[in-house]
Amino acid sequence: MTAESPEHLEGTPLIKPSTTDHPLYEKIVEACRSVYDPEIPVNIYDLGLIYTIEISDEGDVEVLMTVTAPGCPVAGEMPGWIADAIEPLEGVRTVNVQLVWEPPWGMDMMSDEARLELGFM
Repeated sequence: MTAESPEHLEGTPLIKPSTTDHPLYEKIVEACRSVYDPEIPVNIYDLGLIYTIEISDEGDVEVLMTVTAPGCPVAGEMPGWIADAIEPLEGVRTVNVQLVWEPPWGMDMMSDEARLELGFM
């Protein structure tokens, strides 16, 4: 037995899983896709900045997100933009967006759509 898990060997970051089986999940993802990083013409979901979307049975939403770089000029504003996009959804009771720095964001976290849009594919 090795000390490293297969996920670690592949370089997959250890990110808390999202509540993908919740009925609100897809609507919340679409709400996140409506928010753009002002410096990059791609939404923050496809950029890979949303790490976790956790949804309770009562409709409380917890989002863990990051930014492309610690010096991002809108880092302090982005969590509010995400909360503002999610809060109006029917069935959402509360929204808490937390900015995290681990694991650090990398270009490998972008969706294929984002890579194509930015000319990386």
